Amino acid sequence: MTDSTSQAWAALKALEKPTLAQLFAAGDRLKAFSEKLDLPGGAIRFDWSKTHLDAAHVAAFETLAEITGFAQRRAAMFAGDHINITEDRAVEHTAQRGVGRESSVEEAEALHLRMKGLVEAIHQGKLGEVKHLIHIGIGGSALGPALAIDALTRDGAMVDVHVVSNIDGLALEAAFRACDPATTMVAVASKTFTTTETMINAASTLDWLRSNGVADPYGRVVALTAYPDKAVEWGVDETRVLPFSESVGGRYSLWSSIGFPIALAIGWDEFSEFLGGAAAMDRHFLATDGAANLPLRAAFADLYYTHLRGCQTRAVFAYDERLRLLPSYLQQLEMESNGKSVMLDGQPVDGPTAPITWGGVGTDAQHAVFQLLHQGTVLLPVDFIAAIQPGDDLSPDHHRNLLANCFAQGAALMAGRAAKDPARAYPGNRPSATMLCDEINPATLGALIAFHEHRTFANGVMLQINSFDQFGVELGKEIAKAIVAGDAKFDPSTEALLAEAGIS
Repeated sequence: MTDSTSQAWAALKALEKPTLAQLFAAGDRLKAFSEKLDLPGGAIRFDWSKTHLDAAHVAAFETLAEITGFAQRRAAMFAGDHINITEDRAVEHTAQRGVGRESSVEEAEALHLRMKGLVEAIHQGKLGEVKHLIHIGIGGSALGPALAIDALTRDGAMVDVHVVSNIDGLALEAAFRACDPATTMVAVASKTFTTTETMINAASTLDWLRSNGVADPYGRVVALTAYPDKAVEWGVDETRVLPFSESVGGRYSLWSSIGFPIALAIGWDEFSEFLGGAAAMDRHFLATDGAANLPLRAAFADLYYTHLRGCQTRAVFAYDERLRLLPSYLQQLEMESNGKSVMLDGQPVDGPTAPITWGGVGTDAQHAVFQLLHQGTVLLPVDFIAAIQPGDDLSPDHHRNLLANCFAQGAALMAGRAAKDPARAYPGNRPSATMLCDEINPATLGALIAFHEHRTFANGVMLQINSFDQFGVELGKEIAKAIVAGDAKFDPSTEALLAEAGIS
């Protein structure tokens, strides 16, 4: 960490920390910290007024962003420079949405056209009757498609998609029970086409098709990979291999051919709207400076709570059943990206990086974890996400009460309540932010996901870490392979567990 960066952090830590009540009493918080961004498909209001950010902290964080080269790193990412220095790669998921280096955008458009052709051929019945797709992947190859499909097919899907990621055979058997082998296709999603869990699940799925009378199981497979030669070598016809660029990271890949199951489920037009919503957020992030940049402002609040208030977790609650998988998606995006302990120069980080991301769905979470949020001893920031337009056709009482509960929780966390009985007292002064969408549709979902991608990147830049590698997941995988191969010795506890389970 440079002297100037250390000084910027020292200046931040020296600032006074007013309460939320004091901040609201001091001026127009809504004008300064709540903004509606017009996007394709409808606006989203980003309300950070119930956080402890004030003008002094914002100015100090803007200084930190300048010192750490935020504008330069942002420009380098969109230009296709190799900002992933540990793997010597560009970071070009935005090019999949049409924003980035011209040659990369052109390549992405060409690969999208290839995917579009296959999607439309399936929809038109040119590959026979296809009612089901079993999509096999793990990590970013599964979490993104699962989120988007669950959110956008509540009124029905053009093809019934089952996303399988877990190596536990129960997950795959559940998909088998839901699908007719005679009308099922398989998507195998793996950047390297070597991911152990994915390839074992894929082999078992081919066995299932074969044992149920499908003469050519490989003819049912679509491969989604950055290494098409490996997919062809495995047995997939090259006409059904949908490549994507190696510069697209796994947890940022749902915009690429990894999004094939999304497009198959919702149709190409809606998939294009999904990309368009994300691209609109890209343009805002690229063109807007300082705290007016909404993902950057959110990163200021994130760093405020981790570094200035010692918060080790951040909670996300979606007050919309369609977004029930968003907390799980954000766990990987944020914790795999910024869960690092060394800086870009290889030196140890000075302070915390990513908090633990967790969450749930309102109003279920209110009857499970909100007791701790309101009266527990742990301070943690909370994000609420909701939509003005309901996703159901039932009585308006459902959605009115859903939104009332969402807004009530933020108000209660901030205001608290005094009481003579300490057991009934609420301390208040507890922060939250709210993202309120006009409605949930492909474009607004795309924008929400892109917002969190850029928020994560902004955090990484100011922490001076590389948000785009994930070596931390490798050690456990290597040890698992050694266990399966039976060629390694471990500590007594692990050896005893292996022996008891019968896999030593």
